[in-house]
Amino acid sequence: MASTNDLKNGMVLKLDGGQLWSVVEFQHVKPGKGPAFVRTKLKNVLSGKVVDKTFNAGVKVETATVDKRDMQYSYKDGEYFVFMDMETYDQLHIDPKAVGDAANFLIEGFTAVVAQHEGEVLFVELPAAVELVIQETEPGVQGDRSTGGTKPAILETGHQIQVPLFITTGEKIKVDTRTSDYLGRVNS
Repeated sequence: MASTNDLKNGMVLKLDGGQLWSVVEFQHVKPGKGPAFVRTKLKNVLSGKVVDKTFNAGVKVETATVDKRDMQYSYKDGEYFVFMDMETYDQLHIDPKAVGDAANFLIEGFTAVVAQHEGEVLFVELPAAVELVIQETEPGVQGDRSTGGTKPAILETGHQIQVPLFITTGEKIKVDTRTSDYLGRVNS
């Protein structure tokens, strides 16, 4: 148990009959009249749904113990993603629902944070940006470079994103894992 005064971003709460909610952001509010309260934005760990919820200040809320570990992505076994615990070398088969959009950026050897609660995998979290190689893209046309336009490109993971016209096949680029946005070239 914790108090609403102790909330932190990333903390996981057990609310509404055992559902797990991650604190995205919170704000302590002390109005001129009336008691203080805590305004929060919570994300359902399993469904990804985001809700706003207000608590009275100092109210006890149940916290969930979430074990977050660095694990290395090994390979895909059928529909499951296989990750290896870097400390114990145990292999963990993770359901595609728990991997979510991270699947668009996973290549062998990538390290990700795997969050578990009571043995159940909740989600897989990648770094904010990853470096991947462009597997295929159309060549840019001479003279197009100054317009700031974009073109589709397929990453080595098979995921398609938009890149600037000057990017060519085989180049390594940095990609935002939350938005699939191109962030820049990587100098080898």
